[in-house]
Amino acid sequence: MKTYLVTGGAGFIGSNFIHYMFKKYDNDIRIINVDVLTYAGNLENLKDVENRENYSFVKADITDKDAISKVFAENDIDYVVHFAAESHVDRSIKTPEVFVQTNVLGTAVMLNSAKAAWELEDGSFKEGKKFLHVSTDEVYGSLDNDPNAYFYETTPYQPHSPYSASKASSDMLVKAYMDTYKFPANITNCSNNYGPFQFPEKLIPLIINNALQGKKLPVYGDGKNVRDWLYVEDHAKAIDMVINNGRLFETYNVGGHNEKQNIEIVNIILDTLQEMLPDSDPRKKLVSKDLITYVEDRKGHDRRYAIAPDKIKKEIGWEPETMFKDGIKLTIKWFFENEEWMKNVTSGDYQKYYEDMYSNK
Repeated sequence: MKTYLVTGGAGFIGSNFIHYMFKKYDNDIRIINVDVLTYAGNLENLKDVENRENYSFVKADITDKDAISKVFAENDIDYVVHFAAESHVDRSIKTPEVFVQTNVLGTAVMLNSAKAAWELEDGSFKEGKKFLHVSTDEVYGSLDNDPNAYFYETTPYQPHSPYSASKASSDMLVKAYMDTYKFPANITNCSNNYGPFQFPEKLIPLIINNALQGKKLPVYGDGKNVRDWLYVEDHAKAIDMVINNGRLFETYNVGGHNEKQNIEIVNIILDTLQEMLPDSDPRKKLVSKDLITYVEDRKGHDRRYAIAPDKIKKEIGWEPETMFKDGIKLTIKWFFENEEWMKNVTSGDYQKYYEDMYSNK
């Protein structure tokens, strides 16, 4: 049985990855979820797996050397899947030092702990171990509107926000460990994820939640910034495939082939809500394009991201399966079916869940 150490597993992408892995492998794997439970970490995301014998949760900060070393000392970890990161660009503009602390120092602690646990006396590493560092396309900077321009694994890094700079720094640390120590690792750089359990500070859940309440829908600048959207389950599948089949020391770009302007996203969500809400639902009358409100553009706002996932398709056989028109319906359907989750998240009540579930354990 392989043991996975997942950092940030209570967050959006991390929790979806854990769900995906248990759905695929059931009792054939073991997962240890390490999460410090910041505002974006929500154990309610994992209610249906918390009682599994092959799942355990450790509340710890990835910058805490002693806590992370203890996890490695007490468990024979086969794979580290490193999601844990501060990830919201707007927050990084206000408090960049927090992003450096978590994303750079935290990654260094994770790398050192894994290296200490896996390294043999001759400097080589135990067979079958792997550290997968999950990163972002934002490290590459911004593309112009040329539809033939894409980010490739060879694209030079040119981060523009404190968030992307901190992720670029953490990527470089992983690259340095691979080059210096031949440390067994891979890096994945993904495009914008969306789907179940996404914290409503991000564009898609924010627009869904606000529209259903008849609240203003804030759109930065002219709304024509382009992002490549990736359904989160497709991303989870890619990570699993890189763990099992990715060549050591390689970077793989994971993109959705779903480029959309931000204003397009907003309009698609509004149209889809109108389509999916029954006439008897009073919220249907609240959903209106009149709610769209253009606001001052974000500082250093990158114009366009677009990833070419050619390498991962060629080497591993992964490609995105969920078109945006289908993924957004799945996402909205999930939010309809989990209104209590959204209420808890927006009210802050979700943070009580840890105390209720784990205070006596």
